[in-house]
Amino acid sequence: MSSSLGLCIEKNLIKYAKVTKNREELTVDAFGIKFYEDVKEAIKQVISETLSKNVPISINLTDEVYNYFDVSSLLNKNELKTEIENDFNEFCEKKKISSEDYESRYSISKEDGKDTFKVMHVSVFKSSINSILDNIEDGKVSTITPLGMSIANIISTKPKENVIVVNMDDETVITSIINQKINDVKRIKQGPTNVLKKIAGKENSYSKAYEICKNSTIYTMDGKETIDEGNEYMEFIIPTLYKVVTDLQKYITKSKINYDKIYITGTLSVVNNIDLYFQEFFQQEKCEILKPYFIKDRAKINIKDYIEVNSALSLAMQDLGYGMQEMNFQKQTFSMPIPEILKKEPSKEKVNKPKNISKLNKVPNKIQLDFDMSGKLEKTEKWMLRGAGLLVAIILVYSIYSIYLNNRINQKLQEVQDSITYTDSQIAMADTDINEINGKANEYNQMINDLNNVNSRLETNMDSKGRIPNLLTNIMSIIPENVQITEIDNTSDSDGKHVIIKAQSEYYDELGYFKVKLKEDDILTNVVSSQETTENFVEMVIEGDLL
Repeated sequence: MSSSLGLCIEKNLIKYAKVTKNREELTVDAFGIKFYEDVKEAIKQVISETLSKNVPISINLTDEVYNYFDVSSLLNKNELKTEIENDFNEFCEKKKISSEDYESRYSISKEDGKDTFKVMHVSVFKSSINSILDNIEDGKVSTITPLGMSIANIISTKPKENVIVVNMDDETVITSIINQKINDVKRIKQGPTNVLKKIAGKENSYSKAYEICKNSTIYTMDGKETIDEGNEYMEFIIPTLYKVVTDLQKYITKSKINYDKIYITGTLSVVNNIDLYFQEFFQQEKCEILKPYFIKDRAKINIKDYIEVNSALSLAMQDLGYGMQEMNFQKQTFSMPIPEILKKEPSKEKVNKPKNISKLNKVPNKIQLDFDMSGKLEKTEKWMLRGAGLLVAIILVYSIYSIYLNNRINQKLQEVQDSITYTDSQIAMADTDINEINGKANEYNQMINDLNNVNSRLETNMDSKGRIPNLLTNIMSIIPENVQITEIDNTSDSDGKHVIIKAQSEYYDELGYFKVKLKEDDILTNVVSSQETTENFVEMVIEGDLL
């Protein structure tokens, strides 16, 4: 039983899937999509969350270049390798680039009715591979494979069946599979990156942009697509899809191959009714969403959830031995691998046997055995042979037991490490929950303080409601006959205790008496006043605080 973690790294998101192979049965242990700003940190989180610290990792290649060469099938292995290298060097000279800056892999297939091999040549900047490896801090990278090659791993085709896979991850990649073999891979610059970028520009979030795509629906009728008027973002989705289908139409027309099916997968395949949209443009080929052949609908997990991570599933399967193993850009980095089609050919080189075998077998006199094995064995010789046999048996038993014990120890250490990793992840989740609980507790404390403040203000307001009637009652009992109250103001402070009284009278002494009574009868404290004389009246402003 072996496992692999497939990581399809796109701009701003990672699709991941951990797949285990038990004989020929494949199971998906974990899968999902993670949006990121720091790709290194995001990959580290995925490895931790999926318990894949000691699991081989399979990653997609980016920015690869595809070339196709025809070479003679009469060439031997060395001549074939030289011819392919010469063809690639010639391509580099035309493009004015250095072949030394590239890492290359190729696959070879026999063309029916021709005495040539078709070579599918894939190359990528060495610096691009180094960038991929630099992003991995935990775990180890086992395979780096072009997504256009690995995506075929999740498809089960019949003999003589021709299909096309349209994979819309970052950019769009078209993979042609003829009679169960990858025939051609073509990259189209149009893809979901432009769509997500435009939507995220308005929503300020790539995760929201992705959810908007998942909730978008294309309605098709009479060969014309219509869009949901409530979704203004369809104006970004439809032009990109139209460019993809028109480029695909040109590709099929140029290839002159009759295809049975068109499989749709990748980020933009989450748009509802996208298969119906494609079908409007292709009458001969059946268009459908790509579903991994080994996954069945479950009660708890919908198969659509698996479809979102098709790319990661295909990469994990690549590391488990499926697909074109010669396209691994992680291994054999110093020399091109020997293609499978050439490994099956018997070697034409003759093996020269050494002429003087007797001389080679001749043992020098100095190490000749002292006893004769041709006659009867003496007692001593028998005991020596028994002792030697017993010693060999002991060593053999000890070796077998040591290997078994060592394997058990390594197995237990692995289990302990997995348990530690799982415990660490649970502790991290518990810390997160504690932080959330503390945050909620702070919110509740703040709410309690706010309620106490409100209650305090209500009590103050209730006190204030009683103070003014009491003030008016007291004023009525002391106010002189010729003094008139023109205004009472009680709004100048927060606690409602400060009062400003404006009064007027023809006689100043009555106003003075009124002020003194307010103070002496303890109606107001901190009493101060100011006055102003007009032609007919004396006006006085009296300020003080209620008890």
